Amino acid sequence: MSDEAFPDVRWGRDRPWLNKPITAFTSSRTGSWIFRKLVPYDHKLLVRSRGRYTILGPVGVPLLLLHTVGAKSGERRTNPLTYMRSGNRIFLVGSNFGQEKHPAWSWNLLANPDASVSIGGAEIPVTATQLHGDERDRAFAMFVDFTKTYENYTGRTDRDLRVFALDRR
Repeated sequence: MSDEAFPDVRWGRDRPWLNKPITAFTSSRTGSWIFRKLVPYDHKLLVRSRGRYTILGPVGVPLLLLHTVGAKSGERRTNPLTYMRSGNRIFLVGSNFGQEKHPAWSWNLLANPDASVSIGGAEIPVTATQLHGDERDRAFAMFVDFTKTYENYTGRTDRDLRVFALDRR
């Protein structure tokens, strides 16, 4: 294996000319609602392709499958999530599309930080750490730099969006 902790794969490519209209659409309440409705279909595609393909792939959105153990159920849970990379770490934001409640997967990571991710067909064991303060702010800024949608999510809710770093075990 290479020196990278996680494979650097992305279906499609970043298309700057598409970013502005896509961001405007997904930042709207209607766009977020439609996107939430697409998540189950994207989830199926991601699971069947083991993290290789996604509905958002052609526009270069980095997506992974996060596999956690349910905090209450103890059952394996899988969620497709946008991620950012920096060095040998992956970062996740518990935006839940700007809704009032934290996403269930974030509770799962708090209860049991040992999880795994599927990226590009490889399932990789990870340990999650919730970030706070400046470290959290720097990680969150990566998401905002990628798409202003995350900034809009903060305006829809009074809760602080949880940010996690994932390190390969």
